Amino acid sequence: MSTKQAYQQKIQAQLDEWSAEIDKLRAKADKADAEAEIALNREVDNLRDKKNQAREKLDELSSAGEGAWEDLKTGVDAASTQLGQALRSAQSRFN
Repeated sequence: MSTKQAYQQKIQAQLDEWSAEIDKLRAKADKADAEAEIALNREVDNLRDKKNQAREKLDELSSAGEGAWEDLKTGVDAASTQLGQALRSAQSRFN
């Protein structure tokens, strides 16, 4: 397995894990009072946008050649870091 493939698998696994966490927040919103539900739904929508951005970056990296993928790695790292931070922030506020 190439370094690129290993990196892609690592990021994909992280995105899958974060998707599950976002789904947990969505389920929590469904059980919350109206005000908390609105706030949680807004947060979940924001998280899903960030997840989609990270997935788009990963897709770009996937289609890049072996030589060019290193250049795209920075964007993937930044997008996944932003998603992780936003998810942790949301979880701390709504737990």
